[in-house]
Amino acid sequence: MRFSPSSRRAALWLFCSPLAVSVAHAATQSPHHTVRKPHGHAATAPVAQPVAATPVAPAAVTPKRRSAPKAAQASGSEQIIATGRHSRSEQTVGHLQMQRTLPGINPIKSLQILPGVVFNNSDPWGNNEQNSSLVIHGFNQNQLGYTLDEIPLGDQAYGNYNGLSPQRAAISENFASASVATGAGALGTASTSNLGGTLQFTTQDPLHRAGGQLSQTFGSFSTFRTFARIDTGDFGHGNSAYVSWGRQDARAWDFAGHQGGNQVNAKFVHEDSKNKVSVFFDWAEKVEPNEDGIVMPNGGSLYVRPFMYPNLNEAIKYYQNSPEYKNAGLNYRNYYSAAQRQDYLMYAKWHHDFSANLTWDTNIYYHHDMGEGVVAGPITAAGLPTLFSAYFPNQSASQLSDVFGGSGMATRTTEYWDNRGGIMTSLKYHLGKHHIEVGGWYERNNNTQARRWYPFDASNPTTPYDRQQDALIKQYTNYFYTNTFTTHLQDNWQISKNFSLNAGFKSELVYTNGTLPVAGLPGSLSPATAITVPGGTIAAVRPFLPSFGALWNITDHEQWFANIQENMRSFQAAGYGNATPWGVTSQQAFEDFKRHGKPETSWTYETGLRTNRHVNAGPLTNISGQLEYYHVHFSNRLLAVASTQTLSSIVGSATTLTNVGSVSTDGMDFSFTAQFGEHFSFYNALSYNKSVYNDDYMNGNTRVPTANKNVAGVPNWTEKFVASTRWGDFNAQFVGDVVGKRYTTFTNDLHANAYALFSLNAGYDIRGIPHVRSLRVQGNITNLTNEKGWSTVNTNNASGQYTAFPIAPRMYFLTLSATF
Repeated sequence: MRFSPSSRRAALWLFCSPLAVSVAHAATQSPHHTVRKPHGHAATAPVAQPVAATPVAPAAVTPKRRSAPKAAQASGSEQIIATGRHSRSEQTVGHLQMQRTLPGINPIKSLQILPGVVFNNSDPWGNNEQNSSLVIHGFNQNQLGYTLDEIPLGDQAYGNYNGLSPQRAAISENFASASVATGAGALGTASTSNLGGTLQFTTQDPLHRAGGQLSQTFGSFSTFRTFARIDTGDFGHGNSAYVSWGRQDARAWDFAGHQGGNQVNAKFVHEDSKNKVSVFFDWAEKVEPNEDGIVMPNGGSLYVRPFMYPNLNEAIKYYQNSPEYKNAGLNYRNYYSAAQRQDYLMYAKWHHDFSANLTWDTNIYYHHDMGEGVVAGPITAAGLPTLFSAYFPNQSASQLSDVFGGSGMATRTTEYWDNRGGIMTSLKYHLGKHHIEVGGWYERNNNTQARRWYPFDASNPTTPYDRQQDALIKQYTNYFYTNTFTTHLQDNWQISKNFSLNAGFKSELVYTNGTLPVAGLPGSLSPATAITVPGGTIAAVRPFLPSFGALWNITDHEQWFANIQENMRSFQAAGYGNATPWGVTSQQAFEDFKRHGKPETSWTYETGLRTNRHVNAGPLTNISGQLEYYHVHFSNRLLAVASTQTLSSIVGSATTLTNVGSVSTDGMDFSFTAQFGEHFSFYNALSYNKSVYNDDYMNGNTRVPTANKNVAGVPNWTEKFVASTRWGDFNAQFVGDVVGKRYTTFTNDLHANAYALFSLNAGYDIRGIPHVRSLRVQGNITNLTNEKGWSTVNTNNASGQYTAFPIAPRMYFLTLSATF
């Protein structure tokens, strides 16, 4: 394969930098973590940020497997992130850094050290999806795009409808890297929700040698995590495979629920001179008991709101009109709640080189999910007597209690079934100074969401881990059928060896038919006049979403980039209570939105400078970094305006889907890595973001004054750092994450205070043990200073209330990992 002048220059620039040394060393020291690039697959070379522990493919183009240069193998430095050489901002965290942060970590949480990324979760691994939140440049997690090995993961909605979380798509230890484009992602990204950036995750390929890995983590609150993997190595004709199993069990830190489950991954790779075929399988079955958030400011001094399971007698007494229950208001305690999820995910990918200048990639995938969100609690709370009276009229409170099993409790579920499959294909052609790419993606998604109620019998009680059977009330059921078509065309024009332009566009056509085979009875919803609507078909169509970019190598060490891109977010295929056309309260409102409603869109502008330099300033030997400025204009923001204020209500509330105008965002990200010889490095990321609502909006006849107010949930300032050291087989890191004040209502009348979290990790690799390639011992301490505060905050539209989840306390973990 021929290298363009710019590719040769980039590769030379890279291999002459400490990154090449650090990557090669990481690969030779940890063969489990090497990543094979597809034969002939073009990837832009990364700019080094050599702190600690991320192997990233070092070459712009990898036509054949190559060994590390001898000089590189002698170095002891590693890196923590790699900065992609694109016309947009993109940074990567690799496998080693993920697992050093905490073995078994959600790969999204590993990205929180990057500038512009704000991730919160009450679980130290970041695995609990109910209280998870992510903000990047003013956009929340449902407005970003996510892929695993280029296949779509949906928009990460807690109520499944078009995907699954990365930690359910693959076992944490099998991830090779996690990348985030904080401004706008690549045109070919398989997502229809990426108003903001994109998050791309890759899984490891099988090893070329036969072997295995066994890891065991012990820790606070009865943590017991096991990971096992067997690699076949190359077994002829370019074939290799692995199979792995992961199991996690950990008691929630503030209640008696145990979170975790089992997961299996398998991957097969065939690679020859012109082809690479990859087949991947994932099965995951997880249960995550949830705690409820604190409704503020009425929560007073409450910091946790745990459920009472397994103390059934205590719960029954609590619900029998005890003063504690009557005075709790919206902060009453449920008996239990949990998210139950079972997923099957499979894909087959084929990369083919027709010639040195023409390549073809195709990916076929299928995903099945069966999920259930379950809550067991009192039948007298949050408007439930009104709901139940619609199905059991003229019943007294004691009679209703008998109907539901005599315990004074009922069990509510939201049940999900999702079957989706699709195909992606793209051609890449190198013609002179032009690199042309054309591609498309089609997905068919059939998903169901149902709300059901079950009795709770004190003589035969259920648990958070049980699937409910024999519903007493089938309140409503939505079916959604979605066809997604996207195409993209782009050209990267290498005008000179130092300057290139790129331009292209994406077409996005999404057609969703929402139906209602089971409708809620009149009076069963909130308010009593609300209904669930029959629905129909609505399309979100934008045939031309343009993108423009430029890249200039100013010197051998400095680079300027710029990118402009438009994106659209399709409507969520969800019903009652959601910000979707199928969640409105009348068929007339649905038809009106179908005629006049618009999908959300955004324009993103970003520009910045990158540098990577050897220096000779006493102990400082290398400096690298990136400075970026961005501006975003977000139009047609859709808001589900609640008819009643029922925060934490188990009934929910009917909503009016409202276009509340636009949002403007301006911000800057600055990150750098300072390397002090072979043994020390310091990485720092500082971000400023100013996101404001541009308009007031109407809630009925009331004007809500949100114009010029800060977007709720988005901090203005964040600061992250990682101080690393490595001495031979010993390494350690001190990590900090500082998040500024966040407004928690649209009118900015309430806020959550700033917080600072610190953590430590240290590990040692023991070698020379017979029949064991290496034995690694690693310790982790999370929330080192035992900081208290609010992690995830669920913002609210001008109600004077919000829901907040606490920060997990200090925890300790020890991991033993043997490689054979």
